Amino acid sequence: MMRTACSVLLLAASLPLGTLPAAAQGNPRLKAVVTVAGDVVRIGDLIENAGVTANTPIFRAPDLGQTGAVPARAVLDAVRRHGLIAVDARGLSEVSVTHASHTIAADDIEQRIAGALAARYKLGAPESIKIVFDREVRPIERALTASAELSIARIGYDLGSRRFDVSFEIPGAQRQTWRYTGSAIETVEVAVPTRAFNRGDVVRASDVSIERRAKAEFSNEPPAPPADVAGLAARRPVRIGQPLRSADLMKPELVKKNDMVMLHYEVPGVVLTMRGQALESGTEGDVVSVLNVTSKRTIQGIVTGQGRVTILAPNAARLAAAAETE
Repeated sequence: MMRTACSVLLLAASLPLGTLPAAAQGNPRLKAVVTVAGDVVRIGDLIENAGVTANTPIFRAPDLGQTGAVPARAVLDAVRRHGLIAVDARGLSEVSVTHASHTIAADDIEQRIAGALAARYKLGAPESIKIVFDREVRPIERALTASAELSIARIGYDLGSRRFDVSFEIPGAQRQTWRYTGSAIETVEVAVPTRAFNRGDVVRASDVSIERRAKAEFSNEPPAPPADVAGLAARRPVRIGQPLRSADLMKPELVKKNDMVMLHYEVPGVVLTMRGQALESGTEGDVVSVLNVTSKRTIQGIVTGQGRVTILAPNAARLAAAAETE
């Protein structure tokens, strides 16, 4: 278990007593803040101008990455045993000692697990995998002097339950291992409405937020590509928070049922335009039926613009004849 911030332990009692020469140059002075790389704190870490006593160990260092507070009086009593008598305490009541380390953050651990699972079990891109741990993940602290890299010692994943069990280790004389369990879910980016849509409502970029959802939610209908939804219209009612699927969207309706539209027909030498009433709604490129309100004839055309229908070639003669008689 890791020791607390106040767990710096005195080693002086286990060291042989003796008197070593005091600092040869400068006055010994107590430091306020100390950072060490090893497992022990030496006189030179705590005292400026410690002279030949500088390499003498007197305290255990805190755990890796931890900071401990040592009473100034304890430091002065410990160094006095080694010949440092006239140490300037500078009015300090305690000394802060930090055991420096190389920290592997929780986010880094999560990314390593996602990358390993993606590579081993073909779960897609690592960034698409959502990791949920069974318990809080604490950073891994490595000694600055450690040369071995963190590596995977064991990896397991159940495709049915989506449960993983991964262990990391740092090889060496003092081999350390860290085990992590939880769930790994492959996700996809989806556009999620921030307002409800009725059929025909056009989607604006501000109407949706981009989220990651479990890929399994879209086994029947694929999600609409988030980059493509702006400018499309709802094909059916969509609730707030309901991810948009491709089947939910269509091109905006340029012609609505019962609206008055402009009928257009053009061939070399002949251009005909007249008004009609749409008998059905349609998006760009859709074939719709239109009522010629004057002749009361129904013809078909292709929606080519807002309120505009271009008449199909087979209807040209009928349209021309109708125009002549009206």
